[in-house]
Amino acid sequence: MERKTLHISTSPHLVKGVSTVDIMRNVVYALLPVAAFSIYAFGLNALLVIATAVIACVLTEHVLCRWSTKDSTIGDWSAVITGLLFGLTLPPSFPLWMVFIGGVVSIALGKFVFGGLGYNVFNPALVGRAFLQAAFPVAITTWSEPFASDRFGSVASSVLALPFMEPVVDAVSGATPLSAWKFDKVVAETQDLMLGLVSGSAGETSTLVILIGGLYLIIRKMMNWRIPVAILTTVYLLSAIMHFSHPESYPSPQFMLFSGGLMLGAVFMATDMVGSPITSLGVVIYGIMIGLLVVVIRLLGGLPEGVMYAILIGNALAPQIDKVIQPRVYGTKKISS
Repeated sequence: MERKTLHISTSPHLVKGVSTVDIMRNVVYALLPVAAFSIYAFGLNALLVIATAVIACVLTEHVLCRWSTKDSTIGDWSAVITGLLFGLTLPPSFPLWMVFIGGVVSIALGKFVFGGLGYNVFNPALVGRAFLQAAFPVAITTWSEPFASDRFGSVASSVLALPFMEPVVDAVSGATPLSAWKFDKVVAETQDLMLGLVSGSAGETSTLVILIGGLYLIIRKMMNWRIPVAILTTVYLLSAIMHFSHPESYPSPQFMLFSGGLMLGAVFMATDMVGSPITSLGVVIYGIMIGLLVVVIRLLGGLPEGVMYAILIGNALAPQIDKVIQPRVYGTKKISS
């Protein structure tokens, strides 16, 4: 007669052997179609900007690891993800020397000073983007038109500008959809926003491609789906309330949902496992808070876009959310105050 043994052990209970490297590599896989569509839309300019961002982040991580007498951690793919995301937040005609500086800041200040992977408080790519926003406000708000006829045959002079020289832009787009609405009350077509047929950052491309990448990670159980759902639902509902109460003053919820960097931020940045809460209720609160901040900054603030600041603020508050929502330990009684 076969004897069966019940083995009881303490947590964590590992169900599947998925390592950090596996997760990071799959995030890269999910981001590659986004980067590819960006290159298709903006040509060689986007290719050079994204490649420079990745090289800067990987090189900085390797040098800092060697400088601190640690083994290089570039093999865990986290620096590649930071480089891809950072490059996708920039205008396609952004000067490469500024891109490189931003990549160094992303890793050095956004990740390394906190202790490396798993210890950073803020999303490193957004730390680099925020630095460039403050250091080079004109260059980072200078846009180029997508699908230019010569995008694969020439490179904008601003991209190859010499360090510390003022870049000269060959062709400038009037504004991003958010800027056009904010300052001129011009609303872009929802279909153009979904397909990425508008000017903006390299990552403000087809929202459908971004959603497909996010769906891939959700199916692989490598992303907490509650975060993007909470963010996007909050933005949609709050925008709908504002729009239907004052349609002449506020854009439609569809415009708010598909414009700017909301999709990229909600799917690939706010879901950073290190910078987001760990409890199920905590991530919902975190997502709602980010969505609320995005709408407030876009509609009531002085800036046309608020995704970057909303996520950074969410990162800062994530530990406090976990502290407040900390679940009761199984088998213990709730302590009354």
